[in-house]
Amino acid sequence: MSSTSDDLFTAVQLREWRSTLTTAVSGLFLFEALTGLFIYFGRFGISSQVSVLIHTIVGLVFLVPYTVYQARHWWTNRPRPFNQHKLLGYLSLVTLMLTGISGLVLTWQAGWSTRISYAWDLVHLIGGFAATAFVIWHLGIILVRHFRQQDGGKRALIRAAQWRFSWRSAALVAVLIAATVVWTMSSPVKEPMRAFPADYQLPFGDNPFTPSLATTATAEAFEPGHLAGSERCGVAGCHAEILAEWQPSTHRYAAMSPFFQGVQGAMAANNGPESTRYCAGCHDPISLFSGSKNLHSDDLSAPGYEEGISCVVCHSIERTDVRGNANYVLAAQPRYLFEDSASNLAAWTSDFLVRAYPRQHVASWSRDLYKTPEYCAACHKQFIDEEINNVGWVQLQNQYDNWQQSRWHVEGDPEASITCRECHMNLTESLDPAAGDERDYNRAPDDGKHRSHRFIGANQYLPTLLDLPGGDEQVRLVEEWLRGETVIPEIADKWTTGPAVPLQIIAPEQAVPGEPVNLRVVVLNNKAGHDFPTGPLDIIQAWIEVDVQDDQGREVFRSGYLDEGGFLDSSTTVFKAEGIDQFGNLIDKHNLWEMVGARFKRTLFPGYSDVASYAFVCPDQSSLVEIDGQDQENPLAPQDVEVVAPQGARELIVTARLRYRKVDQYFLNFLAPGQGLTAPVTDMSWAEARIPLAEPGAAASTVESR
Repeated sequence: MSSTSDDLFTAVQLREWRSTLTTAVSGLFLFEALTGLFIYFGRFGISSQVSVLIHTIVGLVFLVPYTVYQARHWWTNRPRPFNQHKLLGYLSLVTLMLTGISGLVLTWQAGWSTRISYAWDLVHLIGGFAATAFVIWHLGIILVRHFRQQDGGKRALIRAAQWRFSWRSAALVAVLIAATVVWTMSSPVKEPMRAFPADYQLPFGDNPFTPSLATTATAEAFEPGHLAGSERCGVAGCHAEILAEWQPSTHRYAAMSPFFQGVQGAMAANNGPESTRYCAGCHDPISLFSGSKNLHSDDLSAPGYEEGISCVVCHSIERTDVRGNANYVLAAQPRYLFEDSASNLAAWTSDFLVRAYPRQHVASWSRDLYKTPEYCAACHKQFIDEEINNVGWVQLQNQYDNWQQSRWHVEGDPEASITCRECHMNLTESLDPAAGDERDYNRAPDDGKHRSHRFIGANQYLPTLLDLPGGDEQVRLVEEWLRGETVIPEIADKWTTGPAVPLQIIAPEQAVPGEPVNLRVVVLNNKAGHDFPTGPLDIIQAWIEVDVQDDQGREVFRSGYLDEGGFLDSSTTVFKAEGIDQFGNLIDKHNLWEMVGARFKRTLFPGYSDVASYAFVCPDQSSLVEIDGQDQENPLAPQDVEVVAPQGARELIVTARLRYRKVDQYFLNFLAPGQGLTAPVTDMSWAEARIPLAEPGAAASTVESR
């Protein structure tokens, strides 16, 4: 190299090392590398979240000086021969470009989309690691080479310039780290737990939430706001579909239900307000865990109680036990910065953090536990024991054990089983960030579906009674479900089409006037994964309505009809339970705290059938008496059932319907006296048979309905 070229090379080196642009690019890059490593390897907390924010801001700023520097650096060095040092420079350029482009994409997605792309996130991660390695390698070689190539005087100048470059870069990094620390220390911290009220009573033992078996991981009370705020899961645009499904669901209105509120008030008046903790573990966990089920809490409710089983409550459960009675453990989940803020900017920042740094969000709210029937069992299994009824243990509703002992459960074989969520949280087409699941035997991470949070079951009354958002659609879907019309592709090959509980009429081949007619109606629990009906059987009613008419449209026999007051006639075949207290009195106001047993229970185990029998006399035309053009009632028919002789008829038409309503009339009248409320009735299935009329004295045989 000539002296002139050598001097020019030295001047270029000195200019680069002394350049403020070079120092800024170096310092900003080093800070980005350090915060990136901290975000990836560090624990979730305020510091890591602030690091995400400042990493994003500094990264956007870095792109401007880096672009200018890189263009100048390339232009200056392009005439130089290609060697390993230049190769490292190009590798640094390519990986930094990938890191920068992916960073821009991720920033846009975190700020204005519903989720970041894991492919772009992987590019950013790998690109960042590679760029850091190549830049350090490239820069380190240059530092050493530039220093060694110079003579004494020039070496001193280069050393001074490099030293100045190093401490200025380090100073910039130190300033940015100090800003990160200050930001971290000044960020608000909102504790999720609080002390119980000073007057909080513990009449049932040390667990502050008994007689419910629910508890918190620390046996402390929650701030109610920490467990509420479900709308935040949807308004950010992330889980809007799931929020819309949840809003009219049974889980949502579990505490705001007027039936729950009425029973809770009666229980508090009889057994003391603390006893209502028994119900609250499943119905009103926000109030329970905030310490509101207490003597001096007038309404026994906490702010947010109308959310019932909120998003946060359901997804904060970390352990369950199949004993039932809300036997689960709720733990406070780490929150993102500004997650509870009412400020639009703060809320946007929180949403940005959730999407840009989703690791903790996924870990907090998504567990394999939620895929299991045992998770549901914590609440869908109930008993009363001595601390409630002062007598002893009594089993109440128990969907879990029903399912576990049924044909729908094959231990260790999910492909042969049908679980709770497959029926009640069927897969639905989805744009939700939670769509896809690679951990299910029949799903994929990109299947574009999520499990519906409507929890479709059997309550076709409260969504519209409470005028909930989407209530009409919820009721429509519940009625379809009750009729067995819901199509669930993932389990379509495991159960049959048609009604969930079909009927079959067994009738005689012919009816003889003046002779008894015997009918049987077979009811089969064909598709339900538990008893039919199930739930609070003291207030639920399912029954068979039988109607017999001649082919002229005249009524011959009727059973299972509702009168004008909404009550069933006495001849009805009803599926329900009738509990009693220790004195033999009927439990008819859902006063389960007094229940010690049952005097009657009629339900159908999965796959089992039952038979209802009916008998009436086919009227003989010769015995008819006309009164004002109407036939006299047949004295052989059941009381209050009108029987009209089939004069001129050739056959009897028998219709049977399985009918269902969520709340019986007596209970409604008790809760809302004088309001004229009547629960809607859904016809779940029906059957028809035709019986030809024969001459008197002919023999009768039976035929099954079509």
